[in-house]
Amino acid sequence: MFHYFPTNYVWSLSTLIALGYGGNIGEIDEICKPILDASKNGDDVNTKAFMEVWRKFADQLVELANEDLALGREFSAGEKLERAGLYYLTAERMQEHGDPERVFVYAKALECYDLSRKYKKENVTRVEIPYGDSHISAIYIKADTGNAKSPVVVMMNGLDSSKELLYGTPLTEKLRKRGVSLLCIDQPGTGEALRLQNLTAVYNTEVWASPIVDWLYQQPEIDSKNIGALGISLGGYYAPRAVAFEPRFACGAVWGANHDWREVQQARYKNEGERPVPHYWKHVEWVFGAKDLEDFFKKAENMHLNGVLQNIKVPFLVTHGDNDRQIPLKYAYETYEQLVNSPKRDLVVFTAREGGVEHCSLDNPYNAADTLADWLAEQLNCRVA
Repeated sequence: MFHYFPTNYVWSLSTLIALGYGGNIGEIDEICKPILDASKNGDDVNTKAFMEVWRKFADQLVELANEDLALGREFSAGEKLERAGLYYLTAERMQEHGDPERVFVYAKALECYDLSRKYKKENVTRVEIPYGDSHISAIYIKADTGNAKSPVVVMMNGLDSSKELLYGTPLTEKLRKRGVSLLCIDQPGTGEALRLQNLTAVYNTEVWASPIVDWLYQQPEIDSKNIGALGISLGGYYAPRAVAFEPRFACGAVWGANHDWREVQQARYKNEGERPVPHYWKHVEWVFGAKDLEDFFKKAENMHLNGVLQNIKVPFLVTHGDNDRQIPLKYAYETYEQLVNSPKRDLVVFTAREGGVEHCSLDNPYNAADTLADWLAEQLNCRVA
């Protein structure tokens, strides 16, 4: 894994996400150089400085995009605005819960992504899916299949990601090229659901997965017999649970297994393994709507897949990096071994040979994305050549 900040895994991880999900290495180097010394004081210290440099560069990209627009150059403006949105999200994601600046920076990120979609004129839209008294926000990416109906993959967030970051993964374009549409969602506990609607995470993911499938069934361009589920990071818990209790999913996959997240939290409390974001315990309390750490651990008790996976009766792929420092590799084997009723269960461990050995292949997502895209397309009866 490339450590831009040699002594700081969490800051380096965030930088890698930006690099792998649409950022520019020259821009990111310019952003990060001024905070190299600040990174040496630990994950939680100086995160305001982290925010300022990323936000400042994003502001500059917005100015450049406006100059493009003044000249009628909408495509160029859209490209710059997409990267600005990514950099705003990177800044916001690293801040402590309750920081008032998060609200404003997040709003800027959403605005940039909305405008980018408008100016790039891609077949990508933001949609709202009914969910109880509220809704689930999603980015809907339609494959170019002509008049034919398209299969679709529902892409589920992890603990600290968002639908915009999912949209930026290399996997998105790889699936679209194979004729698979995507629905990148902000499920409860993530993205807009958490920040704008106060929808906190729940262990029984089928309660929000089923309304999503209901919505897909209503879309005339979707092949309702070919709906897949993919989870990234903590989505490695959410997606298998969803597939286990929502039989309309035709297949499922995880990019990073998360078989027993409650056990991982207990290990993190003992300072074992790495954490994904600064101010970690405040973050998880926020995500789960917990009043304190004791309440959080009670809510996390249900976050495991033991006694669940035998309900999966469709093809399922488990992938994991062999040097994942957040979620140990053993959990991938546990998930795979318990898929006893899947007619096709596959396990792929990414090694140094193909790259992608770190958490969710954030060190090198491209070959891993090929593997996932090919497997999903094959299960959903799409082209891989």
